[in-house]
Amino acid sequence: MTDFSSIRREFPILNQDIHGHPLVYLDSAATAQKPMAVVEAEQKFYTTINAGVHRGAHELAARSTMAFEEARGKVAALVGASAEEGNEEIVVTSGATAGLNLLAAAFGYASMGRGGKAAQRFAIHKGDNIVVSRAEHHSVLLPFQELAARTGAELRWFDLEEDGRIRSQDAQSIIDERARVVAVTHVSNTTGAITDVAPIVKRAHEVGAIMVLDACQSVPHIPVDVHALDVDFAVWSAHKMYGPTGVGFLYGKRGLLEALHPANFGGSMVELAWMDQPAQYMMPPARFEAGTQPVAQVVAAGVAAEWMMHIGMDAIASHEQVLTQELLKLGTIDGVRILGPTNAENRIGTVAFEVQGVHPHDVGQYLDAQGIAIRVGHHCAQPVHRHFGVYASNRASSGIYNTVDDAATLVEAVSGIRSFFGISTR
Repeated sequence: MTDFSSIRREFPILNQDIHGHPLVYLDSAATAQKPMAVVEAEQKFYTTINAGVHRGAHELAARSTMAFEEARGKVAALVGASAEEGNEEIVVTSGATAGLNLLAAAFGYASMGRGGKAAQRFAIHKGDNIVVSRAEHHSVLLPFQELAARTGAELRWFDLEEDGRIRSQDAQSIIDERARVVAVTHVSNTTGAITDVAPIVKRAHEVGAIMVLDACQSVPHIPVDVHALDVDFAVWSAHKMYGPTGVGFLYGKRGLLEALHPANFGGSMVELAWMDQPAQYMMPPARFEAGTQPVAQVVAAGVAAEWMMHIGMDAIASHEQVLTQELLKLGTIDGVRILGPTNAENRIGTVAFEVQGVHPHDVGQYLDAQGIAIRVGHHCAQPVHRHFGVYASNRASSGIYNTVDDAATLVEAVSGIRSFFGISTR
């Protein structure tokens, strides 16, 4: 049986007081804390093998390149992708947002006729559809909304159940023969609901659409196998999976990556460049990794992936399921409404809630004064908040280092908020 109390001790940042209270960190959906293995990996890179990758003939460059590519392999293994040489399916980005913008830009280039015949697989024109959902993070919604505006395509979206779940059962009607791209979240960063993506993927492929998955909130918390899910592309960020900031990953089916035109241009992604004719770009993933990569951070992200796999994603998911049940006790407090599913089935421990009569920022400051760190605001997901009739909320989100006591401390603190602000609880 996994000893999660021992795992917690690998996060020294948690061993501090905030405003005279032990820190209770419940903001992992924004950014997760880092175990010492990750912190030390980044430091070790800088003190032993720091050099540019894929561009030097000296020993340090060879060692750093090997570490960089080994990290790519570890990240690929975490999500069931291939990192075999010549069949790599993982592209390094600066974050999930960058990966989504890369795709939207590359699809735009295809729509302009760039990339040759193979890239026309991604072309979008007036009269086509791009499909998202009302639950999307702005990093999904906005790039594809802008792509629709640039190409004249229609933006369509899945609506939500009362509890905020994406209505996957509407796939047949929402995704029609004009759909070219379908982009949805695997797990909502607001409601914590796990999307039933199977019918969406199936329908997207029936009509020949490209299926893009936002896996930011699923990769750190539940087992993810991109091949089993059969998505065409997926994105996620290292800093949410206990890795460094400034790093993300784009998964793509190999054949699609080979057909996709690059979206960022510069050094290390071109085979041949001329003054009077188009460049000849390298094969994936290099063609999508222009410029100097955040090598130390990628290496540390590989350590984070390895660390998670050593613990086991099933064990992580089971631990966080217990925390989810405890956090959902927020819904039993008078005057508190959970924005999302109110039971632990098919959701993670990301729980947004409203304290009636108290502004979310006041809630956040009240909790911070007791050493409890949560997120307040619209969480870069305004449409889903409008679905619940609010413009902002409070959000508690668990991680591998949280305990039942952490959740109980939050619930107890929230239970006193309305009376503290002079609101009757009768």
